[in-house]
Amino acid sequence: MTDFEVYTEAQYQESARALRELAGDFRPRVLLILGSGLGGLAEAVEDPVTVPYGQVPHMKRSTVADHKGQFVFGRLKNTPAAVMQGRLHTYEGWSPADAAYPVRLIRLLGADTLLVTNAAGAVNTSFSPGDVMLITDHIMLFGMSPLRGPNLDAFGPRFPDMSHVYTPALQALARSAARDLGITLQEGVYMFFPGPQYETPAEVRFARLAGADAVGMSTVPEAIAAAHCGMRVLGFTLCTNMAAGVLDQPLSGDEVVAAAEAAGPRFSALVRRCAAGL
Repeated sequence: MTDFEVYTEAQYQESARALRELAGDFRPRVLLILGSGLGGLAEAVEDPVTVPYGQVPHMKRSTVADHKGQFVFGRLKNTPAAVMQGRLHTYEGWSPADAAYPVRLIRLLGADTLLVTNAAGAVNTSFSPGDVMLITDHIMLFGMSPLRGPNLDAFGPRFPDMSHVYTPALQALARSAARDLGITLQEGVYMFFPGPQYETPAEVRFARLAGADAVGMSTVPEAIAAAHCGMRVLGFTLCTNMAAGVLDQPLSGDEVVAAAEAAGPRFSALVRRCAAGL
């Protein structure tokens, strides 16, 4: 027995069969996960078919207020895509395996690439609110791996290599897309904190010493699961604010969402350009 839910290959397959029926047997090439305040990018999907998470067997539901909690299937710049309008977080009470469940599910539908986004706090003092950061690596010292429990060999090995979670070739694609669009693209390391409380100033100082450039409460469980099952990964952080202690002011969720929405058109243009090259 365990103190967390363990999913079987049969459960993933059951979810995949149900999702194929609900989405009209659509076969995505890329899974796009949209972070807080960035859900509007789903409006760019052509010929969309929406499937609420609650209609998918075994999959948990998003409880965050600004997350619609649904898949949108369609074409994004001619790329067949499954877009998650809202993600699952461990701070909602879900396990890391719950948060990563959609990655394995969409992998079974044929996707070979994960494009993951988040809104987070900037730790690097050379960054500014509104900056977009290309994720080159991550740190997860807190919380359990989404791979915890019996390994499902159909997805990947027991001890997967994490040397290049974020695919170098896709990072090059992102740099080229940013140059074409005239967008300044920061680069750095994303550090996972479980939340839902924001990090303390002391924790932010620790994160900076550890080599982090931004801190947030998502992305890493999904990226680990994607790397485990052989998917390419491209990740972006929208720095909506400076992390605690960098500036002498309190943090708020409303600030994060407002900043993400303000940067939405620029950020969406970058993601769409990258999606066209996947």
